[in-house]
Amino acid sequence: MTQSGRQTKRSTRLPAVVYVIGAGIFLMGTTEFMIAGLLPETAADLGVDVARAGLLITAFAIGMIIGPPVMALATVRLPARATLMGALAVFAAGHVVAAVSDSFTVVAATRFVTALATGTFWAVGAVVAAKAAGPGNSARALAVMSGGLSLAVIAGVPIGTFAGQLSGWRGPFWMLAVLAAATIAAVAMVAPATADEGAHTVSIRAELSTLRERRMWVVLGAITLAQAGFLGAYSFITPLLTERARIPTALVPVVLIVFGLGALGGTLVGGRFGDRRPLVTVITAISLTTAALLMLAAVADHPVLVVVLVVVLGASGLGANPVLIAQTLSYAGRQSALASSLATAAFNLGTAGGSALAAVTLSTAVGLAGPAMLGALLTGCALVPVGVLVVASQVKQHHARPCPAAVS
Repeated sequence: MTQSGRQTKRSTRLPAVVYVIGAGIFLMGTTEFMIAGLLPETAADLGVDVARAGLLITAFAIGMIIGPPVMALATVRLPARATLMGALAVFAAGHVVAAVSDSFTVVAATRFVTALATGTFWAVGAVVAAKAAGPGNSARALAVMSGGLSLAVIAGVPIGTFAGQLSGWRGPFWMLAVLAAATIAAVAMVAPATADEGAHTVSIRAELSTLRERRMWVVLGAITLAQAGFLGAYSFITPLLTERARIPTALVPVVLIVFGLGALGGTLVGGRFGDRRPLVTVITAISLTTAALLMLAAVADHPVLVVVLVVVLGASGLGANPVLIAQTLSYAGRQSALASSLATAAFNLGTAGGSALAAVTLSTAVGLAGPAMLGALLTGCALVPVGVLVVASQVKQHHARPCPAAVS
């Protein structure tokens, strides 16, 4: 292999910090979703009913919606490495406090604080990963980072839930605290101390100036709609599998693991193509998700087809996410933690809003097919803001072309 060939090969490798951030996202994705499988044990141990224990999920969701933008501004003058390590430290401490507490109120409060730390880590981690990878590999780096969430769905949540059923819900909390402490050490070794030489010039005013970028808000609208449709439908996929497709309850975890494998594959493929053709990648993923949701509503009584469609949904529904985050950073400025935090908030706002609306459809005439039908509508609507971006891009390219007189 020639020297230039070796240099090219080396340049395609992602920095170690990208994978370390992905490991942190794996831990945070595990704690976000694992609690749903441990609600009965948690409720019994804390002396509340399951309905009230469900507020532990709500507290985390609220923290993930309002926390990222607030924390992005609060930590704007901190070096990137210090911010990532601090977020992980708060994450670890929150799990320790929850593990030793007998108060439901305290545990709920730690879930909210943990969500603030998670949102901060997501927002700053996305900026660090994209910048470390470089302009031509930012979507791929964000795909690897987001792959940590898919791995959490595939492995972290089932393992954490199983461990909680054996040792009590506090066991996995201790495990996550220890792993978070180990990740802090890894971040200290590989993350840059500052974003770049000009990091000291970053200010709250500079961050707020990104809010004037209209294309960024268009991307955020697409994120919210796409996420609302996809995860709104996914929130009620289990009753669809068991009651309409007649899949045995014991096999549902297997189907969800396969969904996670599809999500991991879709995220990595989306990141691979997203750097070269970002808007085409997003349109393809959203269109495929819309079609899959429509088909899911139509063939819900056929178990084999339903399982195939669930895999497709995992791949297409999450495939556009790293590209959408990369576009948000591109329009707002690659170093904007506020823009990254708004993308994180948009994902969670879409999840919360989509789940609430999907729940309403269950009491309508369409029943269990309602979430998928509504999901197709919402996801399809996400193509509108993406179309606006396509038109804006073409207009910009047209004006950028030199006129014949100038060429001559």
